[in-house]
Amino acid sequence: MKILIVKRDKLGDLLLTTPTLELLRQAMPEATIDVLANDYNHWVLAGNRDVNRIWIYRRARNGADGRRVSFSAVSAIWHQLRQFLQLRAEHYDWVLVANGEESRRAIQRALWLKGRRTVAYCNNPADYPGVSDALSTQQPQHESRQLAAMLVPLGIPLPDALPAPHFQLSHEGEQAASSWLAAQGLAPARYITLGLGARRAKKQPTARQVLEWTRQVHERTGLSTVFMWTPGRSDNPLYPGDDEVAQPILDAGAPWIHPFRGPIQPALGLIWHGVTSLFPDSGLMHFAAASPGGVLGFFAETDVSPPPWRWGPVGPRAEFLEADKAVSELTDDVVLAAVWRRIAASPSAPYPAPAAVPAP
Repeated sequence: MKILIVKRDKLGDLLLTTPTLELLRQAMPEATIDVLANDYNHWVLAGNRDVNRIWIYRRARNGADGRRVSFSAVSAIWHQLRQFLQLRAEHYDWVLVANGEESRRAIQRALWLKGRRTVAYCNNPADYPGVSDALSTQQPQHESRQLAAMLVPLGIPLPDALPAPHFQLSHEGEQAASSWLAAQGLAPARYITLGLGARRAKKQPTARQVLEWTRQVHERTGLSTVFMWTPGRSDNPLYPGDDEVAQPILDAGAPWIHPFRGPIQPALGLIWHGVTSLFPDSGLMHFAAASPGGVLGFFAETDVSPPPWRWGPVGPRAEFLEADKAVSELTDDVVLAAVWRRIAASPSAPYPAPAAVPAP
């Protein structure tokens, strides 16, 4: 049996596919399980024992002015063509378009591979006559379960409880995080991580909240805070950043806050070695949920943005808080009670969290 999982989108999305890969390997230990990822997200599966081969899809990029096609884009297009011919020559028995909702482009490209059977979510199956196993989009569930449900056509039932998403911390991330901590005079398990990265202001904690939460954590437990955010300006059309949101927190100069503005691999290393993490809805929230200390996630305005029932953090060390319109509505007492729970549950906490300490 030869199976190809097509997963060419974001980092957190690929992480949420790892429970599906684990279930597939458990059910078909002798199968060849390959994944088509992209040159941005493929590292999420590095060291994953459920995967035989990762095919890396090179994304085409436009020129710097957005109006011309760069040499790198032309090279990527040729690479894509060669790669799709190679994939077609593999003669896969199953091709799974691992998106929890319809993706026209992904379905069309999967059909080019000419697998014996193709599984995909389709709003109208008649639009894709080549899809042998069209799944309904009418009753969506959490993305991780939506993806795992793609295994049902293969005769693999969906269990009540899925395996937790998982990834392997890279050597690069481990080394970079260790060096950064040493330079800051910090040690593993002596800090929490608090990050921004939701791209929508209402889904972010305010500067006042960040300063107050981290102050109380420091005074009651002695833990510092590694503060991280998505680098760049908010008006970047490709990757909006949080520099403007982070600046008031940096200007406060709180001595217990250690700012980190850097690449994702050392960021993951810092998350991995912290006691726990606090993140708004973002890719880093999902990675923090898969780390030893787990995560407290934040959601807001879910009538116009993804709700936690679909995109909340999952795993044994994950929980979230949801506000009606903005994270700023959440009271400090509610947030800190959840923070104490996360600290108390962390395997790296060297002492019990102050769950019984009354609010000042």
